Amino acid sequence: MSTPDGRTFLDAGGRAPLHPAGVAALRAAEADGWADPRRLHAEGRRARLLLEQAREAIAASLGCRTEEVHLSGSHTASLHAAVAAVLRGRRRVGPTVVASAVERTALLAAARHGGELVTVPVDRSGRVRLESWSPGVAADGVALAALQHANGEVGTLQPAAEAHEAARRAGVPLLVDAGASAGHVPLPDTWDLLAADPADWGAPAGAAVLCVRRGVRTARAWPEDEDDWFPGGVGVPAALAAAVTLQHVLADMADADRRRRELRDLLRARVAAEVPDVDVAGGTDGTLPHVLTFSCLYVDGEALLTELDRRGFAVGSGSACTSRTDRPSHVLAAMGVLTHGNVRVALPRDTTRDEVERFCDVLPEAVATVRRMSGV
Repeated sequence: MSTPDGRTFLDAGGRAPLHPAGVAALRAAEADGWADPRRLHAEGRRARLLLEQAREAIAASLGCRTEEVHLSGSHTASLHAAVAAVLRGRRRVGPTVVASAVERTALLAAARHGGELVTVPVDRSGRVRLESWSPGVAADGVALAALQHANGEVGTLQPAAEAHEAARRAGVPLLVDAGASAGHVPLPDTWDLLAADPADWGAPAGAAVLCVRRGVRTARAWPEDEDDWFPGGVGVPAALAAAVTLQHVLADMADADRRRRELRDLLRARVAAEVPDVDVAGGTDGTLPHVLTFSCLYVDGEALLTELDRRGFAVGSGSACTSRTDRPSHVLAAMGVLTHGNVRVALPRDTTRDEVERFCDVLPEAVATVRRMSGV
């Protein structure tokens, strides 16, 4: 998408441009839902009603019960709380969390902090190896299994149904991280806990979603509060904006999928054909419609990012799962592909063909410039 200053934004993974419907809902809720929803006066009750309406709408959109929806302040907070609560609730079973090697850094860190992490390898496209996953979740002492629905760095969709079935047979709850996929592709119903990130589908930051099925054994790892999962609650305007935005992006999902897949495929073809010594990560089937990652040999990723930024294009680099672009991507390393000179493009919903073509026109010379600067 083009910004007001004429730049082109192609880094919608994790924090997408604000959807107009979400902005309108945010403004309306700021006028009517500014009060503390815990209070008993009319203003508080009105805010409480808006908050409950937001939870109901999110539940309907995600295909679960309203009472299963909990609102947190961020996607990271959702993942941390989910891991901590299940580990505490199932501590008699054991301390182990089994997760794929390409999970979000926040989830892997939470597993290491509260228990023992066992990672399952992935293939070269980033898809978890089920022949290792099944015995992994069936091992003694496993309290929780965790698997992303899609990888936000390379776009690969995971076999959620098969992974859930293996976990179910082992009596282990499955946490599905849908932070990169909710609002972009249909979600599976094969999960016990589900985390989703409204900022990734174009809602304002400040509210995130954690869904927990009835019957999952959990225990609070934090002080008691009126909000069992996230003490202090969340802002009503952000929650309502998240719900309204989700409804709008789901209504447009099929068209957005078609448009962005065409643009992503165009980008993939031109990068592979026009940039020397490039490695395009991931496959073409079973992927998110808007994400493409490629690595350029003999190029520093941060330097390439800066050069593209100088030319008016905002893209991502390094791991999409950490804010530190100077750290090699654990996702790409687990896949066995190049981890340096990495660029991730995540197309916003209103990206045009002209914007993608212009990026492709600029990219080869930007890569050549960085290589010359490096003495290559």
